[in-house]
Amino acid sequence: MQVAVYSIKDLEKLSGIKAHTLRVWEQRYGIIEPSRTKTNIRYYRDEDLKFILNVALLNKNGIKISKIAKMSKYEIAEKVAAISEINFEYATQLDALTISMIEMDEYKFDRIVSTNIQQLGFERTMLEIIYPFLDKLSVLWLTGSINPVQENFMSYLIRQKIIVAIDKEPLISGSGTYKFLIYLPEGEKQELSMLFMHYLLKSRRNHVVYIGQDITLSDLRDACNIHRPNFIFTMITETFAREPVQQYVDRLSTNFKDCQILLSGYQVVAQEVDPPENISILRSLDQALDFLEGLKRRN
Repeated sequence: MQVAVYSIKDLEKLSGIKAHTLRVWEQRYGIIEPSRTKTNIRYYRDEDLKFILNVALLNKNGIKISKIAKMSKYEIAEKVAAISEINFEYATQLDALTISMIEMDEYKFDRIVSTNIQQLGFERTMLEIIYPFLDKLSVLWLTGSINPVQENFMSYLIRQKIIVAIDKEPLISGSGTYKFLIYLPEGEKQELSMLFMHYLLKSRRNHVVYIGQDITLSDLRDACNIHRPNFIFTMITETFAREPVQQYVDRLSTNFKDCQILLSGYQVVAQEVDPPENISILRSLDQALDFLEGLKRRN
């Protein structure tokens, strides 16, 4: 089994503590001792990373490094848990979630997220804690500071939280409500954002029908014939392998002329898609929220 190793720059990116400061902590307080390659290049193991993340969180919350150096690992872990539950500052919660990801600790993740939901509500927790964390996660993954299994672990746990929140919202149907048919096109895998949109729509008393991932236009047509939605919503964040995004958007418009189509996602914005008349582009989460608020006022 290959053991994960990290450079001091990896520790800097993950903990938010400058490499120079980490070296001072090593030399002056003996916080951690790096391993060294045969060519004398320092590196750090999983246990070192986990420990530094905990130390960094305590230090950012006002505990002097000289005091932390005298604490046992158990005392440090207990103090981190206590701070995570009472300090709802943005940076502290992001650090706590990062620790739960690196340790792949479901209990710690659940405690952090559940406490935030109790204090802020589900929507604010997603907007103020989870989404910024996912942004951080994508940067860490691209720079190689975390591995795919850690990313998948967190994505699964977040997915479960969103599904539970969706399920708690009452089913809405009948006159006076808008019906949304939502889906992800073929090859699109970024389901977390779609699930959160499902929650946002449902929590605002819309009738939502989510028909899943890898949906062809033929599948979409069949669903539309059954449900007759007011709106179709989808996201395009991955690069299409089969055709340009603009071509797909044009086909979508032509095939569903009688329906208002809402589009979002990185590729739609980055490729400057020119929307046909029956298609509206939501270029950000803020724009999507504004659209939903406007729809709510119309209803």
